[in-house]
Amino acid sequence: MAMIRGNLEAGTELTPDEIEVLRARIRALKDRPIFYDEDCPELTDEQLAEFRPVNGMTMEERYQEMREAGIVDPELRPEEDADPSKPAGRRLSA
Repeated sequence: MAMIRGNLEAGTELTPDEIEVLRARIRALKDRPIFYDEDCPELTDEQLAEFRPVNGMTMEERYQEMREAGIVDPELRPEEDADPSKPAGRRLSA
């Protein structure tokens, strides 16, 4: 597996040249082949279709459990909670 590593100190920004170098490195990685082995075999379309969230719940089911436990406002819908333009004040505090 290929990785791009680097350090960036807090408060600093990448220069346009540094950004272009990183973009070029990422584009080069896209062209590299994927190597599968016994620890990471290639999955079939059927296997990929079987992927589910680890907890096995949909977002709505998860919110329903949180509502019942009193963690979030019972009237709150998941899309409202995720909307950054709206205040997060409807969450219930412990």
